[in-house]
Amino acid sequence: MSNELRVIISGGGTGGHIFPAVSIANAVKALQPEAKILFVGALGRMEMQRVPAAGYDIKGLPIQGFDRKNLLKNIKVLYKIWKSQRMARQIIREFRPQVAVGVGGYASGPTLNIAAAMGIPCLLQEQNSYAGVTNKLLAKKASKICVAYEGMERFFPAEKIMLTGNPVRQQLLASTTSRTEALQSFGLDPTKQTILLVGGSLGARTINESLLQHLDLVRESNIQFIWQTGKYYHQQIMDQLDKVGKPANLVVTDFISDMAAAYQAADLVISRAGAGSISEFCLLGKPVILVPSPNVAEDHQTKNALALVNRQAALYVKDAEAPAQLLALAIDTVKDKAKLQSLSDNILKMALPNSAEIIAKEVIKLAQHGN
Repeated sequence: MSNELRVIISGGGTGGHIFPAVSIANAVKALQPEAKILFVGALGRMEMQRVPAAGYDIKGLPIQGFDRKNLLKNIKVLYKIWKSQRMARQIIREFRPQVAVGVGGYASGPTLNIAAAMGIPCLLQEQNSYAGVTNKLLAKKASKICVAYEGMERFFPAEKIMLTGNPVRQQLLASTTSRTEALQSFGLDPTKQTILLVGGSLGARTINESLLQHLDLVRESNIQFIWQTGKYYHQQIMDQLDKVGKPANLVVTDFISDMAAAYQAADLVISRAGAGSISEFCLLGKPVILVPSPNVAEDHQTKNALALVNRQAALYVKDAEAPAQLLALAIDTVKDKAKLQSLSDNILKMALPNSAEIIAKEVIKLAQHGN
């Protein structure tokens, strides 16, 4: 084998798949700076912008997921899968990787299938507590499967599983901002308790409605709120607040670029239950109320949330019940210092640090020694 390490990384569709992929690539580069890394994604999906922005080359496949509602449309999908497999074979022949990494999402299917058929060792990274369809299908062909939750033997061969955790944004862990500095950066009072509401980059309608419907509770609470509405909902929410009056103790923004400061400012976080966010809360020891999105495959966010709730490491409100219950629960919780401390202690116990580096070492090992 030549000394030059060549790694192909495939998957994407959502930030939850793309971020760990880039994080693993960065960790491989940190260990072996001369490594050549090529990404393979799905044409038209966000990885085609996010990966080049992170400094890596990417090839796009015309792959798309099956339409479960309109079965006739799947004739076109089957053709795209066939075409993607042919393109993946050509990409692999030209790039000559020694190892292939799949991070989930349907884009990883053709690439990892072909890589395995060509005798290239494959590593899968599964972010969620309920395995995605693509990773379940690829499991038999994989040499190693890196997971973030215990009990994944339900989905994968036990002898291939390695509990590594999910790679998270390194800048969150490297931040030296104090709580006082973080609160002042949002124009807030360091002596008051603060709740952070985040619904992901696009926002979450339910979390937004839960606050909008209870602005009276916000005003009366003597607690501060930082509210990331998401760009999609921001203007509509600002128009509503203009009509009814924005409470003085409420900071509203469409997007928070410095999440390290936002987390540092918050005594309690309200969030969806994506795997990446949960991994961040664990590593930071953040008390959190999770509101799982019902609009995800296999309802995996609820399963992610319950993995924490069952260890008293988070609170959980169903999406349908959130507008009625969420804000009152959050205000009661943030006032209960013993509860916050207990949640923080328990979620910290679930943290799995250095995930990206651990996975990167496995990638390099597979490249050097095969299966």
